[in-house]
Amino acid sequence: MSEKALIIVPAYNAAQTVGDVIRSCREFVNNIVAINDGSRDETAGAAMTAGAEVVTHPINRGKGAALKTGFAWALERGYDIVITLDADGQHLPREIPKFLRAREETHADLIIGGRSHLFGEMLPRRRMANRFSAWSIAKASGTRITDSQSGFRLYSANLLRNIRLHTDGFDMESEIIVHAGRRGFKVLTIPIDLGFVDGISTSHYKPLKDTLRIAWTVTRARLFWS
Repeated sequence: MSEKALIIVPAYNAAQTVGDVIRSCREFVNNIVAINDGSRDETAGAAMTAGAEVVTHPINRGKGAALKTGFAWALERGYDIVITLDADGQHLPREIPKFLRAREETHADLIIGGRSHLFGEMLPRRRMANRFSAWSIAKASGTRITDSQSGFRLYSANLLRNIRLHTDGFDMESEIIVHAGRRGFKVLTIPIDLGFVDGISTSHYKPLKDTLRIAWTVTRARLFWS
């Protein structure tokens, strides 16, 4: 892999887990930036101690805003690809080579770590929300994705330079799929394993509220933003 890679870890009140995530990531990619999204705990210090660069939002702005800060940071420094994963330990850094291998073999601009084979293990409302979101966003984007809400992803710098993102919450990760698919970028899903599926996660995703928000974002992306 000759491309220059960066790992972006958006983090909010993740002091208990972010350090271990970053240390595990460094086994595969040396360059890591943690976006501390207005945390009220020691997230920033834990990430820095583990070896990451840290960019801090003074207030909590949302996961999408944290990712956009990371994307801008990566583009300013000339990275070719970025990999994003959550700070709570659900995403396993040992899966990173799968993304790098898929990028090398397919040259896809957006690679999503799919969990559809694990949907059956999720709590019912989360399972329904994930299946509905995947179906609706696949239709809206013209892609064959099987999981639209996984935050474990690889993005090419070419994609990030050529789309404009309008949202700052969890819905940004859906918006970017719609833009990528409708503008002809190659979008791919690969199966991944997880550290845990449900019940332990510190995820801030709210299935009903955020699914409705995602549906509204997808509608706007199709009608007004693409």
